[in-house]
Amino acid sequence: MNPSRPEHAHLHLPDGSLRTVGYTEASRGCKHLCRHCPIVPVYQGRFRVVQAEVVLEDIRRQVSMGAEHITFGDPDFFNGPTHAIRIVSALHSEHPHLTYDVTIKVEHLVQHAKYLDVLRDTGCAFVTTAVESVDDSILARLDKRHSRRNFIEVVELFKRLRLVLNPTFVAFTPWTTLAGYRDLLAAIAELDLIEHVAPIQLAIRLLIPAGSRLLELREVQQLVGPFDGAALVYPWVHADPRLDALQREVASLVETASNSRACRGDIFAETWERLHRCMNECPRGLDATPVLADRCTIPYLTEPWYC
Repeated sequence: MNPSRPEHAHLHLPDGSLRTVGYTEASRGCKHLCRHCPIVPVYQGRFRVVQAEVVLEDIRRQVSMGAEHITFGDPDFFNGPTHAIRIVSALHSEHPHLTYDVTIKVEHLVQHAKYLDVLRDTGCAFVTTAVESVDDSILARLDKRHSRRNFIEVVELFKRLRLVLNPTFVAFTPWTTLAGYRDLLAAIAELDLIEHVAPIQLAIRLLIPAGSRLLELREVQQLVGPFDGAALVYPWVHADPRLDALQREVASLVETASNSRACRGDIFAETWERLHRCMNECPRGLDATPVLADRCTIPYLTEPWYC
């Protein structure tokens, strides 16, 4: 690991400084069977921990090579919460200036809220959580086992604890409507999360890989085309062609704007405008409440996480 090499991911901190990012895993697999998740066909609900000393030795070696921040790549860091807390407590004791980030389900953030202050106090820079949708009917189809209300509860909890939340979404699904996409954007704004959401998350389209549990749903079976061996997915087309056109437009916008280093707020505002043009409506004003934190105060990885 060479911290000066540009191909390494970095953690961008509020003061503008960068930290070289290392990577490890405290567990393998996942206990959960979310229908859309590509991990499920591989592990089928199996989960095992990696011995704590093995994880800590991996981190020691990366720190010796220049790592200043560790991304835990576990599909869900709180599949084994006691194991996870033991590791980050030992990590912080041994490397008090090292920061890290983790991925945790909304369901587990609610269920294991008592551990969140430990994350905060041991150097957790942010927590990624796969919200996917704010529409409870879509969440049920995906078998996410959380609700819109749970997501709001987590946002409020993170505000109180002064932890940084990094929500991810599957913004475009076969069940997304234009009104539903507007509701998603409005919820992000009203919860003061515009600066917390990587712009690419506004353009993510549902993928249906081989073995996906989505194929258990009759409506999905009737929707998808033959398996595309090159793309490794079952293709699908939205019943409302405006949604597919909007997704392509937002994806292009995000790519162009991100390459020009446009700020998240500007990209979000342009997405809001384009949605309403697609709907042939004048865009109504977004909630003008202040964002939870300005872009410059949100730590983030220089390579977006497609959770």
